[in-house]
Amino acid sequence: MSGEPRVAQAFIEMRAGDPEALSALAVAQAHLESGRSLVGIRRFRIFELSGSLPPSPVLQELLHRSTQFYNPSKEECLVRSEVSEPAPCAADEQWVVVFERGGDRRSAAERWWRHETGARIEVREGVAWALRFEPGVDAASLASDLTVTLDRQHGLLCNPHFQQWRPAPDPGSIPLPWIATKPITRGPRARKGKEPS
Repeated sequence: MSGEPRVAQAFIEMRAGDPEALSALAVAQAHLESGRSLVGIRRFRIFELSGSLPPSPVLQELLHRSTQFYNPSKEECLVRSEVSEPAPCAADEQWVVVFERGGDRRSAAERWWRHETGARIEVREGVAWALRFEPGVDAASLASDLTVTLDRQHGLLCNPHFQQWRPAPDPGSIPLPWIATKPITRGPRARKGKEPS
């Protein structure tokens, strides 16, 4: 059942409204200067699977039948295994991924996969946020300022004490891989000593 070594992403989104995304939007708009022009937030759990993966239809079926990844009755899953395949992003959205520092691997999912397929893979998990701003603002800079929590006036989505973050390099485009890469050197408007790691 194993295939060629490659990386695939699974984007998991709630079918109904997402309370965490709605709460983040309300807090950002009401309490953060960089959130004043924010008009929408979407939240996805994102898994990156790397190793000897089967063809996409088999991969999707495996993800669908395992509770290690998502609950099909409450969530939707979009699988992407090539850069040319679409990700669930719009051209006007700024995307960032947030994940636990040193804790992004999902060993239970890796064990389940090995039991089901006989193949060893790596599974990483993070939270991807899609931020949409009013036209005419510096969206990349505002997204950076909204991401990392520095104090009560700056940041909301990432606690730098135990989490890392990476922005997508371009609006409407998500790298593959995204979590399992070397850290970027500096994000938009990152403050000295506070860059993403």
